[in-house]
Amino acid sequence: MPSTSDRIAAAAEAGEPAGLAVLALQQTAGRGRSGRAWASPIGNLYCSMLLRPAGPAREAAQWSLLAGVALAEAAAEIDPEPAALCLKWPNDLLRNGSKCAGILAESALDPDGRLAWLSLGIGVNLTHAPVLPDRPTTCLGSAEPPEAFAARLIARLDRWARRHASEGFAPVRTAWLAFGPPPGMPITVREGPVEGGLFAGLAEDGALLLERAGTLHAVRSGEIHRLG
Repeated sequence: MPSTSDRIAAAAEAGEPAGLAVLALQQTAGRGRSGRAWASPIGNLYCSMLLRPAGPAREAAQWSLLAGVALAEAAAEIDPEPAALCLKWPNDLLRNGSKCAGILAESALDPDGRLAWLSLGIGVNLTHAPVLPDRPTTCLGSAEPPEAFAARLIARLDRWARRHASEGFAPVRTAWLAFGPPPGMPITVREGPVEGGLFAGLAEDGALLLERAGTLHAVRSGEIHRLG
């Protein structure tokens, strides 16, 4: 399959209802954030899911954080060292500081400017850690077949989607912070309006909070490039 996210996008535009999940054993055109290529050897997880949340466009970024919480919880269930796992804003899961999984959130709007559909594409290094030019990579501390991990992940994602529908983003934010970097950790941001500072948590809307020279900055675009 070229790309699970492309398959989900095509299905969404054709009117497919929420709940569709596409799993590939291998991808020939996998991609990550900002159009980066995503190496897809057999043995790792490549899964995309279709959601149709009833919310404004500004909430799209929150779903990447929600997917991160579901991913971290699923990984912690099988990793012998769950404390080694850390979420990196907005879309990566690290193990001992090295990338072991990533999330690609894509969406489209309806004529009223609300979310028409949302795709969550997730890749997890279960048995292979493809080399990246700009960051270290690793696998989860324990592997299981992609089909089994996909079922585990989808169950967690469904649970959090239901909670988000009834309670909003606040519990997602709390759960994300439990897996996030410790307050005060130095971080560097790539493609954002502020280059770096100290991690100061997440804003109520999911924006990254940076403390720099005694001032708090809310970062809503870009990504953390380096922790520590």
